[in-house]
Amino acid sequence: MTSPASGSSRAADLSEIARERGIKYFLVSYVDLFGGLRAKLVPAPAISGMVAAGAGFAGFATWLDMSPADADMFAIPDPHSLIQLPWNPEVGWLASDLYMGGEPVAQGPRNILKSVIRAAAKQDFQVKTGVECEYFLITPSGETISDLADNASKPCYDQSALMRQFPVIREICDAMLTLGWGAYQNDHEDANGQFEMNWHYDDALVTADRHVFFKYMVRTLAEKHGLRATFMPKPFIDLTGSGCHMHVSLWKGEDNVFADGGDELGLSSLGYAFIGGVIHNADALCAITNPTVNSYKRINAPRTVSGATWAPNTITYAGNNRTHMIRVPDAGRFEFRLADGAANPYLLPACVMAAGLDGIENKRNPGKRLDINMYTEGASVKDAKRLPLNLLDALRALEESQVLRDRLGNSFVDAFLKLKHEEWCSFTRHLTKWERDHTLDI
Repeated sequence: MTSPASGSSRAADLSEIARERGIKYFLVSYVDLFGGLRAKLVPAPAISGMVAAGAGFAGFATWLDMSPADADMFAIPDPHSLIQLPWNPEVGWLASDLYMGGEPVAQGPRNILKSVIRAAAKQDFQVKTGVECEYFLITPSGETISDLADNASKPCYDQSALMRQFPVIREICDAMLTLGWGAYQNDHEDANGQFEMNWHYDDALVTADRHVFFKYMVRTLAEKHGLRATFMPKPFIDLTGSGCHMHVSLWKGEDNVFADGGDELGLSSLGYAFIGGVIHNADALCAITNPTVNSYKRINAPRTVSGATWAPNTITYAGNNRTHMIRVPDAGRFEFRLADGAANPYLLPACVMAAGLDGIENKRNPGKRLDINMYTEGASVKDAKRLPLNLLDALRALEESQVLRDRLGNSFVDAFLKLKHEEWCSFTRHLTKWERDHTLDI
């Protein structure tokens, strides 16, 4: 089997780490196309064999475009991704790359991100990202937020509501500190029952692996405290939805090549071209960054209880202005505000990087910067393209996107579209209207 993780030395490293740290089991994990986290629990004495040959899975049993007749799919764990569970140190978590027949699975989300990273590396570029993962703490049944006293009309940064959830927030943040992620702040967000926790940016693959683990960790520790955590884009129609804002910068060695001290926003020509690529491909990106029916209840939402949705509905960019799809808050980086909590942690950076690299290669102009309040003055902008109104429109845009097909692969695009169609048909046949509107809680 052809595998970047093959080799007795790397297997020996994990075995030795297990002995040194007291790890008795490993979760050999991968993420499917819809963001579902799948795993096998492997006892430490067997981890060397998993690094060499992989843990076997039936790909059809998860959200991957395979059939029951396909051969085994193998998840090859990446030893560099090891995370020892702070709340259960006998278990180590490993992100994995998917292989079948000795070759990488073209539709494997982590494989796709790594392929885009390699494409950037050919130009000596490294993309660094940071994500802001918003989530709700709700009752185990999912019917309402877990803290009924959290009922202010403008609850953002509410100290009392934040501290009433201190036990679970503290345990999650302590875990990130233990793991060395550089956690630096936690806050109550704009919706009742909604929170956000921030850690330091890093290489796109490192951030994506941490993003996957963060979602698992938050759900696990919320359950431990008798709560349920959801990253669903819009669980409550009158409350602000959960975004997954991603901050992006581009580096060559130690130099941030997005930075330019002579520009008004501190952004270089490469930075503007990268943004131009994201804007040029935004409608197709939407299918990946906003991948559920429920996603479009966030980006096309009416005014919420707090007074604003904090989500974009138009393909525009600005300086330090949160009403646009892209915000440039500081020199040398931009914030992509479109993605929501249902976005696949690997496909999100992969598609934004693919669009940005297309922008650099084709010197795409992002157009006029708009510094207006798009929520109140957006109607005055006649030439700005609007985001798709629903998932179907976004999927059609992805199907027609030659840029994303070329850079992410036809195999991925076709598989993603096919499975989304199957998911949609299943919902319309079998599920209630509420379930169709809300889709999978991933």
